[in-house]
Amino acid sequence: MSFDIVNTPSLQAVASEDEQVLMEDLQGRVDAAVRQAEEQHEVVEARQSESAAAGRLVELRRAERALSQCGKTMGEKTSALREAALDSLITSAAEEGGTPVFKAWKELAAVEGQSRQATRAIERLVERLIPAAQIEHLRAQSHAAAAKARALERIVQERAEKVLEQLRDAVSEEVVLPVDLSKGVSGTLLAYVAEFKNQALLVSNNADELEKRERK
Repeated sequence: MSFDIVNTPSLQAVASEDEQVLMEDLQGRVDAAVRQAEEQHEVVEARQSESAAAGRLVELRRAERALSQCGKTMGEKTSALREAALDSLITSAAEEGGTPVFKAWKELAAVEGQSRQATRAIERLVERLIPAAQIEHLRAQSHAAAAKARALERIVQERAEKVLEQLRDAVSEEVVLPVDLSKGVSGTLLAYVAEFKNQALLVSNNADELEKRERK
């Protein structure tokens, strides 16, 4: 390292003069910090809650599809049974001295009853259960993003305190030693923190809007 303090009063120290090496090292440290944040208890719990909420929503949507298909099938079966029951009733009544037979209508009534129950189940899913699960999932997503942002903030704070501690001797020599952490690992992590906070806010707002619509 060679410089003239008279002509270069402002100094910048870097770990390597190779910019590619610097970028790779920075990204590696950032990735390690993100993994560290993801392993923290609060973040793990939030991620598990989000996964559970997503799973619940998937199950309810699967139930809606299954019931819709079942309703379609029973609708077709009802039409066929109604035609057969009418034919049977007409045939029995047409016989000389015959008495109209309504036996076939019992099966028709049973299928129609099942169809009505399936329709009610679909209505409950569409009108109540699925919207509630969507809101719960959005809340869980927001909480997970916020938890990750808080974890990263703690890591950045710890890094900054560690760096300042290491620079204490240099500060004692120069009295004032400006340090710009925004261009290194800490700065990159703070950008991640801002991104996760924005994501948490956006998803939370989406949940609020959905909840307001459901209350109308």
